[in-house]
Amino acid sequence: MNHRVILPGSTIGVLGSGQLGRMFALAARRMGYRIHTFSPDVDSPTGQVADVEICAQYEDLDAVRAFARNVDVVTFEFENVHSATAEAAAECVTVRPAGQVLHTTQHRLREKTFLSQHGFPVVPHATVRSEADLSTALVHLGTPAVLKTAGWGYDGKGQAKIRSLDDATAAWKNLATHEAIVEAFVSFDRELSVVAARGIDGAIVDYGAIENAHVNHILDVSTAPAGISAQIANAAREITHAVLKSLDVVGVLCVEFFLTRSGELLINELAPRPHNSGHLTIDACVTSQFDQQVRAVCGLPLGSTAFIQPAAMVNLLGDVWTSATPDWAKALAMPGVHLHLYGKTDPRSGRKMGHITATASTVEKARELALAARSSLSR
Repeated sequence: MNHRVILPGSTIGVLGSGQLGRMFALAARRMGYRIHTFSPDVDSPTGQVADVEICAQYEDLDAVRAFARNVDVVTFEFENVHSATAEAAAECVTVRPAGQVLHTTQHRLREKTFLSQHGFPVVPHATVRSEADLSTALVHLGTPAVLKTAGWGYDGKGQAKIRSLDDATAAWKNLATHEAIVEAFVSFDRELSVVAARGIDGAIVDYGAIENAHVNHILDVSTAPAGISAQIANAAREITHAVLKSLDVVGVLCVEFFLTRSGELLINELAPRPHNSGHLTIDACVTSQFDQQVRAVCGLPLGSTAFIQPAAMVNLLGDVWTSATPDWAKALAMPGVHLHLYGKTDPRSGRKMGHITATASTVEKARELALAARSSLSR
């Protein structure tokens, strides 16, 4: 493991330029670091708060190497960056997490194969490379099932629900891919996530289990601590720690779980970076997930993950802007409400534009407050 420490005053390079990079950059700049961001976009959420914004394609490996030569360490803010991009950067500077982590987690088949081979609990699944493969798999897995592209999918993109064998042909054609994964449909009790960080010395910290609710495959509400038993919460934490060790992660990683009605934890997906469900840590915890990412990537000691108060987070999608400019003042008049906007100018339906976090004396009160704040935005 590379144990080089990157001290404040140094420059961190970020591959990607969305809201995760923006919140990371804000945390890093507060700690005295400079930020360079690399992506195909201009005036991006990260670029607006970075010291330098480089606009180039991820496939332009010469541009990637030039970018890497001007920073002291490189990280990535989302997994839809080609692993070859991270490998090119690694020729010039340390990349954390390593490109191999990105390579494994950005591809659903590689991720499921890795988890299965290392004995982690995963949803029953099968590899699909043809319509015939899909039909055979559905006989074994049953229906309903979920068909997903092998790569480049998030927030429900690149997937289709198959309700019966009759849906197989249309689902395969509509997905328009040469490689996919089909998963058995899990009748779960709730969805959970554990966000954790691992340092260069192997130390691991986590924020415990966070409870999540999705709408149209996009995260809608997260609450912490999750309303589950201590036994299940500890089991989720233990699995997460083991995943970070097995992948040799230096940085932040989120493990998304299904909790079945029988009390079994199944890993749904991995995210090798801060996670939407962990945004509430900015306002609720001693050390946020983004502060943790800065510390881990730079080789500094990890911070306390203690919650100052229970919290809830609600996403703000472009739909909130449908009728008029949201009534920010009304939401911000509510005690315990924190507004985070990502600097995006085009509020399209389903696009993540920001989030609201609410902190309160109980999880239930925090959730009610966060939902009320979002509702108040409509004029």
